Amino acid sequence: MSFVLNEDQQLLKDSAKSFVDQNAPVSVLRGLRDSKDGRGYDQALWQQMLELGWAGMAIPEAYGGFDFGYQGLGVVLEETGRTLLSSPLIASVLLGGSAITVLGSEAQKSSLLPQIVAGELLLALAVDEKVNHCPNRISTTAEKKGDGYVINGSKTFVLDGHIANKLLVVARTSGATDDNDGLSVFLVDADVEGVSIARSWMVDSRNSAKITFNNVSVDADSLLGEEGNAFAGLNRVLDIGRIGVAAEMLGSMQQAFDMTLDYLKQREQFGVLIGSFQGLQHRAAEMYSEIELCKSAVRGALSALDDGDKTDEEVAILASIAKAKLSEVATLVSNEAVQMHGGIGMTDEYDIGFYMKRARVASAFLGDALFHRDRYATLSGF
Repeated sequence: MSFVLNEDQQLLKDSAKSFVDQNAPVSVLRGLRDSKDGRGYDQALWQQMLELGWAGMAIPEAYGGFDFGYQGLGVVLEETGRTLLSSPLIASVLLGGSAITVLGSEAQKSSLLPQIVAGELLLALAVDEKVNHCPNRISTTAEKKGDGYVINGSKTFVLDGHIANKLLVVARTSGATDDNDGLSVFLVDADVEGVSIARSWMVDSRNSAKITFNNVSVDADSLLGEEGNAFAGLNRVLDIGRIGVAAEMLGSMQQAFDMTLDYLKQREQFGVLIGSFQGLQHRAAEMYSEIELCKSAVRGALSALDDGDKTDEEVAILASIAKAKLSEVATLVSNEAVQMHGGIGMTDEYDIGFYMKRARVASAFLGDALFHRDRYATLSGF
């Protein structure tokens, strides 16, 4: 397990940082929010990201990707997190691409993964049905009918659900609502009859959707993996997503911290720089220490994804450690950043507020700190 970047990863990180600084500052997100853009992301910017190969970062070369691993995708997500870049990278590539890789058949991988790399296919993973994340609490059903299935139910907090061409829908083919067994994943066309998608305008200006399935018919080829046995694979996909989101959160909190340090070095009060106040120095030192711990948690978890000798349970433990820690520290850093900026930090004209809003939503996505502390305890036998 590696906690530091190798030369290639550092070069990728530097390249990604240069790209987002030049092409995707926070003003891009602000513009999308203010214009209520229909997609919620800049298509021209996404095309540039595709040309850089970011969509194929963690996809094997056999399927058109670049096989740079999740550590490569992680450093890219860290840099996009610095400027809160809005794109299909998490929903379609991190979650969607991983779901096809982990759960899909050889035919599905060969057909779908190259389309993801090329940007021809946008995916969204539809799991949660309630406010709180709980991947086994599934009441959406998929009943066998003839040679296919009929899906009924609803999903919430589906990241980028309104722009997806296809939805990866977790449905119950057997068992009770809270059972781990009996879950299946289906690939559903977003525009098929019976699918109703309502976009949610999130406080952090990212895209989400509520989706309802009313007697949606799909054929047998839409099933990913074995019927009723998707829970283990789904958990693997979710852990990949949790670690990737934690990497993005790391970039966001680092940028919020850097902006705060700059402000402390410039703002004067009572004729002196506020950075000279010992109370603020102590708070800044605490943030710095916590961010360094977050770096180790994220880098260790990303490394575990690429290590072939790690079991799914070991990866799950590291994923919950990373997501719990990052959720906690993102809240701390964003709160402190706004408070240390004082009155201007509360205004919309200053960017620091965007980081606080993103921290709130990202912390809840795929399980908050409480969810992952409980999960870690369970996985550790407590």
